[in-house]
Amino acid sequence: MSKAMDTTRLPQVIEDWFAGRGWRVRRHQRDMLAASRAGLHALLVADTGAGKTLAGFLPTLADFAGDAPPEDGLHTLYVSPLKALAHDVQRNLLTPVEDMGLPIRVETRSGDTPSDRKARQRAKPPHVLLTTPESLSLLLSYPEAATVFASLKRVVIDEVHAFATGKRGDLLALSLARLQALAPAMRRVALSATVADPEAFRAWLAPWGDIDSVALVEGEAGAPAEVEILVPEGERVPWGGHAAAWAVPQLYQAIKANRTTLIFTNTRFLAEYIFQLLWDVNEDKLPIGIHHGSLSKEARRKVEGAMARGELRALVATASLDLGVDWGDIDMVVQMGAPKGSSRLLQRIGRANHRLDAPSRALLVPGNRFEFLEALAAKDAVDEGRRDGEDFRPGALDVLAQHVMGCACAGPFEEAALLAEVRSSHAYAWVDEAAWARVLEFVATGGYALRAYDRFKRIVRGRDGVWRLTHPEHAARHRLNAGIIVDSEMLEVRFRNGRALGKVEENFGASLRPGDTFRFAGMDLEVESLRDLEIVVRAAKSAGQIPSYMGARLPLTTHLADRVQALLADRTGWARLPDDVREWLEVQDWRSRLPAPGELLVESFPHGGRAYTVYYTFEGWNANQSLGMLITRRMEDAGLGPLGFVANDYALAVWGLKPVEDPAAMLSPAILTHEFVEWVQNSYLLRRAFREVAVIGGLVERQHPGKRKSGRQVTFSTDLIYDVLRKYEPDHVLIEAAWADARTRMTDVGRLADLLDRAAGQLVHVELDRVTPLAVPVLVMIGRETLPAGAADDELLVEAESLAAAAMRPTRG
Repeated sequence: MSKAMDTTRLPQVIEDWFAGRGWRVRRHQRDMLAASRAGLHALLVADTGAGKTLAGFLPTLADFAGDAPPEDGLHTLYVSPLKALAHDVQRNLLTPVEDMGLPIRVETRSGDTPSDRKARQRAKPPHVLLTTPESLSLLLSYPEAATVFASLKRVVIDEVHAFATGKRGDLLALSLARLQALAPAMRRVALSATVADPEAFRAWLAPWGDIDSVALVEGEAGAPAEVEILVPEGERVPWGGHAAAWAVPQLYQAIKANRTTLIFTNTRFLAEYIFQLLWDVNEDKLPIGIHHGSLSKEARRKVEGAMARGELRALVATASLDLGVDWGDIDMVVQMGAPKGSSRLLQRIGRANHRLDAPSRALLVPGNRFEFLEALAAKDAVDEGRRDGEDFRPGALDVLAQHVMGCACAGPFEEAALLAEVRSSHAYAWVDEAAWARVLEFVATGGYALRAYDRFKRIVRGRDGVWRLTHPEHAARHRLNAGIIVDSEMLEVRFRNGRALGKVEENFGASLRPGDTFRFAGMDLEVESLRDLEIVVRAAKSAGQIPSYMGARLPLTTHLADRVQALLADRTGWARLPDDVREWLEVQDWRSRLPAPGELLVESFPHGGRAYTVYYTFEGWNANQSLGMLITRRMEDAGLGPLGFVANDYALAVWGLKPVEDPAAMLSPAILTHEFVEWVQNSYLLRRAFREVAVIGGLVERQHPGKRKSGRQVTFSTDLIYDVLRKYEPDHVLIEAAWADARTRMTDVGRLADLLDRAAGQLVHVELDRVTPLAVPVLVMIGRETLPAGAADDELLVEAESLAAAAMRPTRG
């Protein structure tokens, strides 16, 4: 037998298990085994339903099925971005383990795991531990970590595309570096169905950026997805709004026609809203469920169990179920509203069938006309197998500070050795000795401006040059507060008998009074009382408002934005569009023009006694929102009397007392130097960013033993410290971290810079006598920007018809 064949040979018990289920071991599954036996790390990119998770675990199963199974101790660590995914994988992994009679103990560890089980896992770890990046980081902060991980052979990172490019990826990269130091022979494995740039992910995964140590394994191609776009029956595609409430009657018919339908929305508000509308038309009393991240653990588990048993006909969900959860009997996936990216859509489509040889069926339901174009662009990208995603960026300083504190909790460390370990991760290879000294100084004293306060003194360097905790209690406080996800402060919703339903944001809860009603977890609830951090409720007889959430907007990817612009330019392809969408573009083309790829179209026109200017940027909501703030400042300086602006993913509309006659002057690249810096420093943006990095970096604690701060208390604390640092230490490491967040995540300054470059070369300004068809979808949002998507859709329809009547009159000007 050749050596090449030998590296892919499985123990007979595993071969027999595959054969007994009528399966064959796929090529990429054998390739993962070969990579492991060659001592390589591996990145597996394979379609949903290709058996990626099993491929990741196959070397572990082979080790335990061999003649000399490993001894007790932690052998394999599985890291996923979602707790639900870890529990789902545990169910699926236990099947082959039990069927083959393998001596493997499999357990999960997350924030929901009871404390006694966590303590037992540190004393007697299982062979396979399924966890999340945050729980892994916390486990590494215990003194037992060196013993627990000494036997570790493999780390399997599932759905790596979902978090590697963000701060959770930074935290995991640092944890991998720590694990590699504790278990030098450990091998890293990452799995994904939707990686757009495999080379970048190989570099992220590799120790010391040694990309050649990471094998790229590509899966067999699956059956192409069947994607359709829902078109209104006897109605027009709406001008504005995002909820796609118009589609509910047709959606209900689709649910009836299929065995199980999974309905994705882009926000928690929309999940509750669509769920409510479906129940309103559910005359057959079909079992329909809801799932999102703010529901209680018990409610989520109940729904997940019902889906796994095939008891639900439909489930309305958010990104809480985007990833990997394997329910093979889902035969239709619905995306309500725009998908915002082709990889995200591919991921969601993959929940249908979850089998490689059967096509996944998906239905896209656009909320408005621009979303119809976006849905069409996403369908084309899926049909072509094109993926997109976020770019990697340098590792964040606040995450590094949290990691340093976690290492100190585990035991004393030498700064040179820990720096070498940190720099072995690709995300932090940029950290030089000066940056390292600043991070250590921050963790040790809080920084120059705060060093007089004892509460910020967490670590100290001894005479031997070794860093240690200043007091053991700092370890307990670190473990209470460590983490990366800084949501808006939440209030628990529960019945008087103690049954928890989930959480709503503090801002929403603060607006409620006893007797008020609201809809949550698919139920109408009446407020009985409000205490500290909880809302006590009972069932209500009347319908109530739906909580809104401040969660981050899904960003429109550059790839999809470019495709939408290409659709506008491709007039031969307009035959694929519904009549009313095609007419919308034809009248726009006749009366004004359509923005060509690489071009920035700006339209100016009077409306309602005000002067409007619309910039068709296609750069996403964040960049447009930032541009609106900057342009109105310039208009003020120019004496044009700005009155307001409104943005969506595709356009920015600004209005004032006087017209903007030279939009190029509003968009000179210098706007990103002095004006951008001044705006960010004086706006809430930097304060909000600082609040997050202060919590992540450990400067401000959300919880003390037995007590939790309210969101207002945290904000008050961070605002005080922010003002001190701005005045006395403006180059503080956390101010720098806040700036990095404000530039990228909150303002999308990179896309803003690209837009300004375009404006300098290819700006086309069209002046008209009235509103244009392309401007209607953004103008109808004026005055409704702060409302949750869906809340104003009925009003939008009325106003849109009025605007559209003026815009669609086919006379030039």
